[in-house]
Amino acid sequence: MKTLSSTGFAIFGAALVAISYGLARFAFGLFVPPIRDELGLTPYVIGIIGALPLISFLLATAIAPLITAYLGARNTAMLSGVFGVGGLALISQATDALMLGVGVFACGICTGLMMPALTAAMQAVVKRSMHGRVSSVMNAGTSIGVIVAVPTVLFLAGAWRFAYLSFAVLAAIGVIAAWLFLPSVSRITPGNAAPPPPISELPWSRLVRLSLFAFLMGFISSAYWIFAPDLVVTLGGLPSGATGWLWLSVGIAGLGGAVVADLADRNNPPITQALMLMMLAASLALLAASPGQSWLAAFSALVFGLAYMSLTGLYLMTGIRLLPGRLSVGPVLPFMAVSLGQASGSPVVGGLVDAFGYADAFAMFAALGILVAILSPFYPGHIAQAEEDEEDSGLQAAYDHQLQNEEGEPLEPVVDEAEHVDDAERPAVNP
Repeated sequence: MKTLSSTGFAIFGAALVAISYGLARFAFGLFVPPIRDELGLTPYVIGIIGALPLISFLLATAIAPLITAYLGARNTAMLSGVFGVGGLALISQATDALMLGVGVFACGICTGLMMPALTAAMQAVVKRSMHGRVSSVMNAGTSIGVIVAVPTVLFLAGAWRFAYLSFAVLAAIGVIAAWLFLPSVSRITPGNAAPPPPISELPWSRLVRLSLFAFLMGFISSAYWIFAPDLVVTLGGLPSGATGWLWLSVGIAGLGGAVVADLADRNNPPITQALMLMMLAASLALLAASPGQSWLAAFSALVFGLAYMSLTGLYLMTGIRLLPGRLSVGPVLPFMAVSLGQASGSPVVGGLVDAFGYADAFAMFAALGILVAILSPFYPGHIAQAEEDEEDSGLQAAYDHQLQNEEGEPLEPVVDEAEHVDDAERPAVNP
């Protein structure tokens, strides 16, 4: 294995996330118009197929911690890449809905395995004080992958098979890179760490509220991820290549989501969630109202990208805060809820499009977004701790307090000159 610095690991992790999330999962909506036309699929069938990678993502995420513990970070990431290569290659050769569905299902498995593998590797090779920043950079990889997919639509309009074959080649390169740069095993918890709180003592009411809000956000956003490009082509009359500008706008705006989410966690999460959900609803309404205006459609994509990435980042940090000491569960729970919402919403949108048309279907989902935003005061904010400083907030503080001693203080390293403890295995000290 070749050693990476913290910065290098963050960039490398973002690249793998770009392939597994941006290309293997979210790029599908970008190619819906030409795929639908060539294979003769109805919106409802597209909705069902669009839900398959989300379902497989949920299944893979649920067992990913066990697979990572058994296979190690390197082998799990490589397994993820193999599913990505197979799924993307199948999509490129799809001749009917069944073959297309199998391909996108495999891509969902790729997505579900990648982040747990990278998280395990990060905990092995990156100092704990840097986990917050590294995680934020890796999370931005989704936007990078979406941006990478755009030129294939702008310059290869209609050549979706060649585009997916190119994605499969990139995924194969990612498999080789994972073998070269990720550790085979990862030691996560120091031997002198206090055990995590018992299941019975977890803040279940807060976890349920977080999961419900994440589910509803995923449900609402599914309309944009799966059907926005098809809407501007079918209802707005724009050429298929023009849909690339939508995803370019989503990707660029999404890069700012990590910053917004961190600021939100430091200030008022419920208010920020309400604002971002209103922006999400506005992006749906704006696109449905003016699908033939390319500039307004691109602006709606900017609003959607910033709102979506900000909300997923906020849910990530809230999950970490609510589950201290459970590194593999805190970030996974809200992402599973978001994906379950998207898997549920995709066929619902397809059915509404068949029954009422694109404009009315998007308007209904926009109205639901406004309703959920109104309920944001029930979003779980900070856990009240009077003794915390103002500095003890945000994603970095959440990571720093994951491993604590019996008194609830962050762990200090145990200095033993007789032992030569590798940096990867030494508990980090808060700066």
